[in-house]
Amino acid sequence: MAVAAEAMSEDERSQFERLTGTQKSAILMMLLGEDEASEIVRNLSPKEVQHLGTAMYSVQGLDQDTVNAVLDEFLAIIKAQTSLGMGAGNYIRNVMNKALGEDKAQSVLSRIAPSTSARPIEILDWMDARSIAELIIDEHPQIIALIISYLDAGQAADVLGLLPEALQSEIVRRIATLQTVGPDALAELENVMQSKFKANASLRAAKVGGVDAAARIMNFTKQNMEQRIMKDISRNDRELMQAITESMFVFDNLIMSDERSLQTLLRSVDNELLVLALKGADEPLREKLFSCMSKRAAANIVDEMEALGPVRLTEVQTAQKEIINVARRMSDEGTIVLAGRGGDDFV
Repeated sequence: MAVAAEAMSEDERSQFERLTGTQKSAILMMLLGEDEASEIVRNLSPKEVQHLGTAMYSVQGLDQDTVNAVLDEFLAIIKAQTSLGMGAGNYIRNVMNKALGEDKAQSVLSRIAPSTSARPIEILDWMDARSIAELIIDEHPQIIALIISYLDAGQAADVLGLLPEALQSEIVRRIATLQTVGPDALAELENVMQSKFKANASLRAAKVGGVDAAARIMNFTKQNMEQRIMKDISRNDRELMQAITESMFVFDNLIMSDERSLQTLLRSVDNELLVLALKGADEPLREKLFSCMSKRAAANIVDEMEALGPVRLTEVQTAQKEIINVARRMSDEGTIVLAGRGGDDFV
């Protein structure tokens, strides 16, 4: 990078230093031909494709010196790798861990070097929901619940939605009541996975499932599917249904959403309902929502809150739930994106 860096002005050097690793990767992708770039994209996960694609748009229009600096840095890194064939296993493992994180790297390694795999079930992270559903649909509900509980919540919800409706509530109930899974249960799961992937797994007790896991999965389901599943669970275990509901997307989670989505949501909510809901909100959430309004609108809300005086907690909770219902409906329609709920996160 030295040659390019010497030719760069202070502003250009600052621009280069502000680039993230993903943006530098995006620049390299833009330098490749369409065929080569498409081959790389084909091997990425949906979220990785989204992040890389967003970065590719963000680096359009960069000056040539900055692009050259990125390319020089890449070449310098490649030239430093002179030990091809020497300790390749550790090298590949380290590269995968640094690039993908330990968990996802293990999933990749389990496919290219099965003997290194400690958790072959993570191979499912790289499969589409329909393939997973077809793979597990004939298994015992407890096995299905155990497998789904290992998946990312969004992926788990997609798989759940592809299973027979009569089975869905039973799976969610089993996920919610899963806690520590001992070696015997994991051995049974290993046998299932071995028959599918011919891989090995280490036997150890593991913490999977639970109410929080079930709630995260339910956050990614559509409202009509959620209502049907929760109604079915309530018939047999009302307390479990309430525990799952209480752990699902709540009013306080709005603080994680982007300003554009919140602005769209606030335009769809009655002011009286918002005033009541904000009476029980934490200060950071209030400030986040006020920042999505005009100063005048925010001041009016504050005045109305002060004029309202003390209110019952149940009234506040009801108002918050009504707003969340509006938010979830808009999320289902694709009008807004709720961070931590269904749909991909945006960057």
